[in-house]
Amino acid sequence: MQRLLRLELHWQVLMAMLLGVAFALTFGQVSWIDGLAEIFLRLLRMIIVPLIFTSIVHGVAGIGGGSHLGRLGLKTLLYYSLSSFLAICVGLILANTLRPGAGVTDFGNTEFSPEDLEAPASLAETLIRLVPLNPVAAAANFDILGLIFFSLCLGAALSGMSGAQGDRMRSFFDGLFELVLRLTLMVIKLLPIGVFALIARAVSSLGLGVAAQVGKWILTLSLGLAIHLFVVLPLVFFLLTRKNPFAHYRAVGSAMAMAFSTSSSAATLPVSLTAVRDRAGVSDRVSSFVLPMGATVNMDGTALFECAGALFIAQALGFELSLPAQLAMVLTAFLASVGAAAVPSAGLVMIFIVLEAIGLTDPRAYALVGLMLGVDRPLDMMRTTVNVTSDTVGAAIIAHSEGEELNY
Repeated sequence: MQRLLRLELHWQVLMAMLLGVAFALTFGQVSWIDGLAEIFLRLLRMIIVPLIFTSIVHGVAGIGGGSHLGRLGLKTLLYYSLSSFLAICVGLILANTLRPGAGVTDFGNTEFSPEDLEAPASLAETLIRLVPLNPVAAAANFDILGLIFFSLCLGAALSGMSGAQGDRMRSFFDGLFELVLRLTLMVIKLLPIGVFALIARAVSSLGLGVAAQVGKWILTLSLGLAIHLFVVLPLVFFLLTRKNPFAHYRAVGSAMAMAFSTSSSAATLPVSLTAVRDRAGVSDRVSSFVLPMGATVNMDGTALFECAGALFIAQALGFELSLPAQLAMVLTAFLASVGAAAVPSAGLVMIFIVLEAIGLTDPRAYALVGLMLGVDRPLDMMRTTVNVTSDTVGAAIIAHSEGEELNY
């Protein structure tokens, strides 16, 4: 047991995942596993709001003046735009080449309507929601966009304070950030137990009855996510840092495993911050700014899914989308991925924006979304892994561009 506990965290997590699969296949659904998984998710959600608030205020205040903040913000925006665009291109190429929707004739026994899911916000509503009426209410209601905006403003104001009062306030937020980080590390020590419960619950509850109907879709999306994760992102990482990308993957392995287990970028954020800071060597100044933003707006896997999913539905219905229609879909998919919540299956909700943009409002299209929902759980786990890995890659690239020395 002592030897197991001395293993690095990512190996402990991998063993927990394998044990979770074996447990679910042996015993099926067990009530106490559900309870254990829920407790662990609640512990993670408990620290998300204080961690985002303190890390962003601490990070922005440490950046310095407005020019430094603007430079870091521009680099972050450029990386997130590049990675999402590359993911969309992978989705388009695969969907047009493999044509996963061709030959699909079973649209399900019941019609599926977008009203069955929470309606996605428009771009205008997303921009308005950036500014919270009450930052305390934003934190209480888990409005991450509003919380990030307020934290950025407070950090920028703090960076401009001078004299003894400014030093005292910066010292206060530095200490508060370290305190929350210590609490985060306490929760992360439970990561193998939480991953075991989450994987066991997911495997025991997955419904595979509709998998045969959309098997080619599952293969196409899985292949696209794998290409982006193991080819595109490593290539971007190497070209921009001249470092071994798989050394970075080893450093953030615990975050990747956590993303796969929870299907939530927000729930993975505490693990991502710790891995990038302690194992990859990215400074607080960069990681505290880049990662919380990425958990909200950088969704490579979701962007890939939006385009490939819309093409799958169009092919199944016999619609051939023109090049202008596909270009419009690219832009819409990018904006939809930015607006997607950092929670499980949010990308499936946002696909209705893409379908409306290309005119696919046929009831059969909604029925196909229902079929996709039936097999979305494992695909969502893979999408979230891509999303979180892209965030960590971005943090390392930006840290390297700022002259920081990475740990590999």
